[in-house]
Amino acid sequence: MSGTDHAKDEGWGGPQPAFVLVAAQMGENIGASARAMWNFGLERMRLVAPRDGWPNPKAVAMASGAAKVLDQVQVYDATTEAIGDMNYVFATTARTRDLTKPVVSPQQAMAEARARIGEGQKVGVLFGPERAGLQNDDVVRANALISVPVNPAFGSLNLAQCVLLLAYEWRRGDESSDDLADDIVSQGKTRPASAIEFEKFHERLCQQLDNVGFFWPEAKAESMEQNLRNMFSRMPLTDADIRMLHGVVRALSERRPRTD
Repeated sequence: MSGTDHAKDEGWGGPQPAFVLVAAQMGENIGASARAMWNFGLERMRLVAPRDGWPNPKAVAMASGAAKVLDQVQVYDATTEAIGDMNYVFATTARTRDLTKPVVSPQQAMAEARARIGEGQKVGVLFGPERAGLQNDDVVRANALISVPVNPAFGSLNLAQCVLLLAYEWRRGDESSDDLADDIVSQGKTRPASAIEFEKFHERLCQQLDNVGFFWPEAKAESMEQNLRNMFSRMPLTDADIRMLHGVVRALSERRPRTD
């Protein structure tokens, strides 16, 4: 990873979500996305494995006037690293996915993001590469999907257009965000689990399941693992939940059956 470590969510736009561009293919689109973000006061951009590397002079040229966004961009090798500190993640998608996940509009997503950030959570939005969008391996890591109600006969959105749409909805901040704030479950003294905390649990769980031959037949192992990840990602897990689940896995793997 490179770039500035954002210890504070401050700036012109105040506390805000991070926009994560996964495998962006063209520097021009990264620059145009930066401009779209800064138009509406967003400055938290993260890049995952940009195709043409980083820094990119074409991105800088296209971002004219929005250098602030690119100056503090963070670059990661993998999506898991880019969202590791986040508590809730949206994934933008133009295709129907064979996944059971909440699907929301851009307006609903940004209203919920505002409510969650108001509760102290870190929220991210994943955007896929220009040609094919996000891969399933990235989508299953998200908690909810954002679907844009575009013309079904021409559903393709340019990366920067999609970023602009979400940034606009964030800035609009209509009254629906207040309604969504009431829907967030009270978590007492706990906090929402971060993506990296869940990732460590998921790796441990899958390792134990693999040890007992759960992922069989082998041809279905990958889809089974994705379905398992997808199931947990729909749950509003807290840090206490994750510790409990670690304990469950440990107990099942270490304790011998009672004989009395």
